[in-house]
Amino acid sequence: MLFALFAASGFAGLIYESIWTHYLQLFLGHAAYAQTLVLGIFMGGLALGSWLSSRWSARWRDLLVAYAATEAAIGVLGLAFHHAFVAATAMAYDRVLPRLAGSTAAVTVFKWSLAALLILPQSVLLGMTFPLMTAGVLRVFSRRPGQSLAMLYFTNSLGAVAGVLVSGFVLIAAVGLPGTVRTAALINFAVAGAVWWSFRGHGKPALVIAQEDRRDRAYFFFLAAALITGASSFIYEVAWLRMLALVLGSSTHAFELMLSAFILGLALGGLWIQRRIDQLATPVRTLAYLQIAMGVLALATLFLYGQTFAVMRWVVSSVPHDEHGYAVFSLWSHGIAAAIMLPATFCAGTTLPLITFHLMKRGHGEASIGAVYAANTVGAIAGVFCAVHLGLPLLGLKGLLTLGGALDVALGAVLLWTVASAFADRRVPRALTAAGAAAIAVALLFGQLDAHKMASGVFRHGGLLEPADRVLFQRDGKTATVSVVSNDERARRGIRTNGKTDAEVTTDVRLRPSGDEPTMALLAAVPMALHPSAQRAACIGFGSGVTTHLLLTNPRLRQVDTIEIEREMVRGAEHFRPSNELAYSDPRSRIVIDDAKTFFATQPEKYDLIVSEPSNPWVSGVAGLFSDEFYRLVRRHLAHDGVLVQWLQLYEIDVPLVVSVLRAIEANFADYVVYASSDFDLLIAASDGRKLGPPDVDVLNNPLLAPALARVGVRGAQDLEVRRVGDRKSWQGLSRAVPIPANSDYFPVLDQNAAKTRFLGVSALPLPVFASGYFPVLEMLSGFRRPGEVTYVTSAPYFDGSRRAWEATWLRDVLVQRQEVTNKVVAWSDLHEQAQRLSRWLRTCDAPALPLPDFIPVAQLLITDLKPPELDAVWRSIDSACGGNPSQRERSWLDFFRAAGHRDGTAMAVTARRLLDMEVTLTGPTQRYLVVAGLLGSIASGDVAGARDLWTRYSSPVGGTDDLLLRVLVARLGAQ
Repeated sequence: MLFALFAASGFAGLIYESIWTHYLQLFLGHAAYAQTLVLGIFMGGLALGSWLSSRWSARWRDLLVAYAATEAAIGVLGLAFHHAFVAATAMAYDRVLPRLAGSTAAVTVFKWSLAALLILPQSVLLGMTFPLMTAGVLRVFSRRPGQSLAMLYFTNSLGAVAGVLVSGFVLIAAVGLPGTVRTAALINFAVAGAVWWSFRGHGKPALVIAQEDRRDRAYFFFLAAALITGASSFIYEVAWLRMLALVLGSSTHAFELMLSAFILGLALGGLWIQRRIDQLATPVRTLAYLQIAMGVLALATLFLYGQTFAVMRWVVSSVPHDEHGYAVFSLWSHGIAAAIMLPATFCAGTTLPLITFHLMKRGHGEASIGAVYAANTVGAIAGVFCAVHLGLPLLGLKGLLTLGGALDVALGAVLLWTVASAFADRRVPRALTAAGAAAIAVALLFGQLDAHKMASGVFRHGGLLEPADRVLFQRDGKTATVSVVSNDERARRGIRTNGKTDAEVTTDVRLRPSGDEPTMALLAAVPMALHPSAQRAACIGFGSGVTTHLLLTNPRLRQVDTIEIEREMVRGAEHFRPSNELAYSDPRSRIVIDDAKTFFATQPEKYDLIVSEPSNPWVSGVAGLFSDEFYRLVRRHLAHDGVLVQWLQLYEIDVPLVVSVLRAIEANFADYVVYASSDFDLLIAASDGRKLGPPDVDVLNNPLLAPALARVGVRGAQDLEVRRVGDRKSWQGLSRAVPIPANSDYFPVLDQNAAKTRFLGVSALPLPVFASGYFPVLEMLSGFRRPGEVTYVTSAPYFDGSRRAWEATWLRDVLVQRQEVTNKVVAWSDLHEQAQRLSRWLRTCDAPALPLPDFIPVAQLLITDLKPPELDAVWRSIDSACGGNPSQRERSWLDFFRAAGHRDGTAMAVTARRLLDMEVTLTGPTQRYLVVAGLLGSIASGDVAGARDLWTRYSSPVGGTDDLLLRVLVARLGAQ
C-alpha cells in the first residue's frame, strides 16, 4: 500500500513540476527558460528538503506520520498556488519591473528570485517526502532495506511518468492550469490521509544515528559521486530534449513525451536493481560498472540519433493524419524518445539506491538517505544551469553530450579503482577504464550530428532537406537550435528554429517571391497605413529581420524596438543582408534580447505601433503571445490611439483555434480589422482608442517600401483593400458560431490543441473567404466600401482573393464587350466552361433563353469584387442580349444580383424570398445560397424579425451544414 501511495505522490509531484513550467514560462517568457528554472529550483528545493530531512528525521519517532503531515502541507500550498502566482506577477508587472527599467541584471535577478519564491516552499516539502517515506518504511519493514529503497524509487518515478502524461494530455485540457494544480493538491491530501490513518502509532526509533566522526572521507566521496551522477544525468536531459525537439517537434506535448521517457528510464532502473541490491557483496563495484555503462550508452546516442530522423520520416509518411493517427504518432514519438534516453537513464535509475544502500551498510544510517538525495539534486541543478547557459552556447550539442558521458565514465573508473582490491585480476578495471576512454575518443572523433537532418523539420512533412540545400549557419542557442538554409537552385534562403522555418526569402529579386514575403512586407505596411502619424514602434520577434527593416523605411518613425528572446536568431539573420540591412545599421533600430512581457513591463514610454510576429503557436511557450492576458498587457503599453498588428497562421490550425485568439483580441480592443497577407496568413490590426478606418495610401508610396510591396502584388489602395477580409462588425457572431473559450494563459486551448492540428494538416481557410466568397458580406455588414469607382487589382502571388478579383475584372470586360472566353478561368475550378457558354450565348444567341445554370455561378463571382457601376454594365449587357426580353424567372435573378451588387440589403432579402417562392423545386446549394442571401440582406437592413422568419421556414430543408457564413448569420440572430 505504501508503494502505491508513493506512486500517487510521485504523480502529484510531477504534475507540480509540469504545471510550474507552464506558469513560469508565462512570467519568464520562454519555455526553455522556464524549464531550466523549474528544474533548477525544483531540484534545489528537493536538495534542501532532503538535507533538512537528513538532519531532523533521526529525532522524529513516527516518520510516516511526519510524511503525511508533509504531504498535507504540500496540498495546502498547491491549493493556494494559482492565486499567489496571479497576485505576485501582477505586482511585478505593475509596480516592480517599471522601477527596474534600464537595469537588465536587476530585472533578471528580480524575475528569477520571484519565480524561485513561488515554487521553492513546495519544492522543499517535496524534497522531504522521499527521505521521510524511505526511512519510515525501513523502520517499519526493515528486513530487506535495499529492495525497499529501490522499490520506493521505482514506484515514485513510475507515478511521475503518469503525472507528466496525464497532466499534459488530459488535465490541462479538461480543467486548465488552476484545476490541474488543485487536482495535484487533492491527491496530496488523499495520500496524507491514507498514510496517517494506516500508520499512526507505528513509530520506531531511528535505525542508526550516524555520529559526526563516522562521516569520514568515504562518506563525502560518495556524496560527491551522487552529485556528479546527478549533474551528468541532467546534462543528458538538456541535450536530449534539444536533440529530440528537432525530430519530434518542440511542442508542449513533445516535451512532455520526452520528459516522461526520461523518468521512465529512471523508474525501470530502480525496478531492476531492487531485485538484486540486497544480494550484492560489493555494491560499489556494481555502481562502477553501471556508471561506465551509463556514460558509454549516452555517448552512443550520438550515433543512434541520426537514425531517429529516418524513423520519424517513416512515421509521418505512413501514419494516417487523423485523430487515431495522432495517437499513433504520439506513441511513436514516445518510443523514439525512449530509444535515445532509456538505456542510459536505466543505469541512472540504479545509482541513488546503490549509493544510499552502500552508505547505510557502512553504518551511516537513515540520515544518508536525505544526504545522498540532496547531493544528487545539487548536482542536477549544476548540470541544468551549466548545460543551458554554458554548455549549449559554448560546446554545442555534441560537446555537451560528450561532457556528460566523460563525467560518468571518469566517475565509474574512479569507483572501480577504489574497490580494485575486490578484483582478483587488475586487468578488469584497466580494461573497463580503457574502454570508457576509447568511447570518449570515438565520440569526439567520429560522432557527428548531421546539420542537414537537424535543420529539416522532419516531424512536419516527413521529408529531409534537398541535396541542393546548404546549411549556412547552425548554432545551439539557449532556447532553440537556429539554422539558416540556402538553396541556390531555387534562390531561396530560410531561417529555422528547431527545424521549423520561421522566415524564407527569395535572394534573386527577378524571381517569384517566397510565400513568407507578402506577410513580412504587409506586417510593416498595414500598421503604418492605419496609423500614419506613428513615431514609436515595437516588433515582437526578429525572424529574418525584414519586417523591422521595412518599418524603418518610414522616416516618421523615430524608434523601432525589436524584441527577440533567442540571440542566435539575430546572428543567423545576418545572412539575409542586405534585405534586412536597416535592422542592423539604422540608428533608430534597437534589438533587445528579452521576452516580450518583461520588455514592455520595463518600458516607461508607450508605443504607437506594436507588431507581433512570433513563431507558430504550436511551439511550446509561444501560445502565450496570443492570449487574453498578453493582449491586456500590450494594450497598457500602446498609446491611446495605438495599433497592434498580430500575425496568425491559417495553416496547420483549425477555425476554432483561430476564433479563440479572436475572442482574446475582442476582449481587449474596441475595434479590429483583418487583412489576409496570403491565403494562409492573417494580419489582425486592433486598437482600443481609435476607429480603424481606411488605410492611408500615401504610406504605400514610400520609395523604399513600395518596391517590396509591388513585388508581392500590392501596388495601390485597391490591392491592399482587397485583402481586407473582415472587421469587428462583419465578424460579429463568429464567436457564437464557433463556441470555444478565449485563449488564456491559464486555460491554454491554443497550446493544448495546436500540435494536433499541425499533425492533422487542417487549415482555417474558410475564415478569409466566408465573408467574400459568394457575397459582399464585409461591405453589407460593416458599411465598409472599397476605394475607387472601377476595380483595378493586381493578380498577386499566394493570395487567391486578388487573383479572383483580377479575374472578375477580366470577366466583366468579356461579358460587357461580348468577347469570346479564351483564357482559363481559375478562380473556381468549374467556372471555365460556364463562362465560355455564357459568353457564347451573348455573342450567338444559340439558345432562346438566358442559360441560368451558367449565369448564376459567374454572377456569384462578380458581385463580391466589382463595384456597383461595373456590375450594372454587366447586367445591362445580359438584359439586352438576344432581343432583350428575359423571362420573369430570368428577370427575378437579374433583380436579385442587381440588389446584391448595390449592397442593398432590403432589396436583396425581398428578391431572395421571391426566388425561393418561385423556384419551388430548388434543393441543395442553390437553395442554401438564396436562404443565406435572404438572411444576410435582412440582417444588413436591420430586419431581424424577417431573418428569423426566413430561417424558421427554411432551417429544416437547408439542414445542418459546415457553411461558416450561414452559421455566423444564424448565430447573429441568436445574439440579437
